[in-house]
Amino acid sequence: METQSTNPTVGYNELDDSYIQHVSDGGRFNQADEADTEPTISIGDYLKAVEEEELEADLVLGGDEGKECTYGKGYTKRQAIFSCLTCTPDGNAGVCTACSLSCHDGHEIVELWTKRNFRCDCGNSKFGEFFCKLLANKDVENSENMYNHNFKGTYCTCDLPYPDPNAEEQVEMIQCCICEDWFHEEHIGLQDIDKIPKDEEGEPQYEDFICQGCAVVCSFLMYYPQTLSAPDPSKSLKEKAVLETAPAVATSKELDNGSSSLGYATNNVNSAITTTEANTGHAVNDQNTKCILEIDLDENSPLLDRNKAMFLSKGWRDDICKCRKCVDFYAKRGVGYLLDKEDSIAEYESKAKQKRDENLQKQEGVEMKFLDNLGHVEKMEILSGIADMKNEFRAFLESSDPSKAVTPADIQQVFENLAKKRKRMP
Repeated sequence: METQSTNPTVGYNELDDSYIQHVSDGGRFNQADEADTEPTISIGDYLKAVEEEELEADLVLGGDEGKECTYGKGYTKRQAIFSCLTCTPDGNAGVCTACSLSCHDGHEIVELWTKRNFRCDCGNSKFGEFFCKLLANKDVENSENMYNHNFKGTYCTCDLPYPDPNAEEQVEMIQCCICEDWFHEEHIGLQDIDKIPKDEEGEPQYEDFICQGCAVVCSFLMYYPQTLSAPDPSKSLKEKAVLETAPAVATSKELDNGSSSLGYATNNVNSAITTTEANTGHAVNDQNTKCILEIDLDENSPLLDRNKAMFLSKGWRDDICKCRKCVDFYAKRGVGYLLDKEDSIAEYESKAKQKRDENLQKQEGVEMKFLDNLGHVEKMEILSGIADMKNEFRAFLESSDPSKAVTPADIQQVFENLAKKRKRMP
């Protein structure tokens, strides 16, 4: 995953045109304020920011346009889910994107980002007399859905809302890939939050995070090489060099004596995996293929001295053993979904980007088809209109006072001038 969202909710910020002030240096704008020290933003930067917000929304929604209830798709492997506290104040139900827009418009909605293996609850028995407007015929309850305190609008071990109305500044939160709860960085059990793998710009350098509470369930990951974990940014370059050049060999006997890491090089682990597709849809080893861990996890599951949060490197799911015994072990631990590529946020966002690109291409195709179907005269009129608008705005910017705010009335006057020019044309 190239980027990882670190907020449980996504919002849209739009500039109010009554607060936009023109500055004469190259057509730059800033928020109108009496102070001259307010930051400025160019039109290009503003449009880029809008595009980034649209992309973020598409990544969260997974490319779902919100037109159809997803109930008919069953327990979807991953989708955006919302909780309506107006209809279910106990926070014991979740609805899909389409229902949040069509059935719960104007209600108190909690955005939960994404949830795994979830089926839309809208209109079932938890909603009393309220029926889904998009798909009324639904089961009384969805027994396989999982709920936590996020559905009530609270997060983390501190059980506080996001955004926190009492906080002076909203801080980033991280989502656990197992329980899917969100945690404040200072509440994940690290003595120093600088140990969270991030680059110099603060972007996450890990694919998944496992919280302290879920670390016990995933303690078997301690048997894998350190390359499975994202690098600790607090380590010195010298320490990193030692780790990278240290001999990577450990025997099964050493494992039986309590070694916490196999020490296999990642390439060796990958080369040991010969996968076939099982009926479950997961890629698993042939039953006769030797387990790359060479141990029985049921008998040798490591015990942690203390629950420690884990930050896992990009592509880590590809490196865990997929032999029959290990797959069965994951299922017993309730984490069999870790082998499903479609469960990961990285895959979810990748598909969302693909859908976005396809939609943009379709939109461009429709626009080009529209122009192609026009005659020569109509095409020239459109091009002439664009040129007139460009010239009118240039004249307005050159003649306006940069110390005054651009108002809706000013913009309206620009379009009135354009209309007058068009009327004068023969």
